[in-house]
Amino acid sequence: MNFSLEITMKTDLAELPKVKDVYITMLPGNDYKEVAAKATELVKAGFNPVPHFPARSIKDLIQLKDYVNRCKDGGVKQALVIGGSAQPIGDFHCSLQLFETGLFDGWKIGIAGHPDGSPDISDKDLEKAMIDKKPYADYIVTQWLLNPDLISKFIAKQTLPVHVGITGPLKINSLLKFAGIVGAKNSIDFIKSNLTKAVDLLKPRDPNEIIEKLTGSTKNFHIYTFGGLKETNKWLSENNYA
Repeated sequence: MNFSLEITMKTDLAELPKVKDVYITMLPGNDYKEVAAKATELVKAGFNPVPHFPARSIKDLIQLKDYVNRCKDGGVKQALVIGGSAQPIGDFHCSLQLFETGLFDGWKIGIAGHPDGSPDISDKDLEKAMIDKKPYADYIVTQWLLNPDLISKFIAKQTLPVHVGITGPLKINSLLKFAGIVGAKNSIDFIKSNLTKAVDLLKPRDPNEIIEKLTGSTKNFHIYTFGGLKETNKWLSENNYA
């Protein structure tokens, strides 16, 4: 089983589990120079950093080149190239434009998959974007999901390896909260339909069940901790995953 982990700029690297691939989220308003510096710090600490390159949060080609070069100089060899936030701040409005610059040649590249759809783009446009980006990519990382049937159907349609997005252990009410934020409508319905009693809202739900159901389809899982890094570390250790 292969696990990767997603962190934010605020994450203390001293708290990271023994997971090789660490993705660095570049949220709207984050400074790309700080993301590149964080990636360099991860390289020095023995991790394989995978910084996000969100097209709509990058101003222009000059800024993109600087971001890429800072990462390369720091030893970065892998990236997740995505569309990012809904409103572009500059010249780029989709990840395909970043690929067309040729700046990522030689890197291992991940692209985003949205089996549950996206609040920012129609399903038809999502499908077209996926087709356009695949020639540049090595694998797909999905949004986090809870319905294994939905994920299995998505994986079956792909020609690239799929890294399935999961959460670390979180309370059900927290899962509902974050599902609402990312627009994962089917995951919200899945959570609600599988609630058995009110006490479930107070008990952390771990991702073991979904992993077991998907091991025949993929061995790669990408963890979104949503601030629950301590619980995620504990879960990885108890299950001998890290």
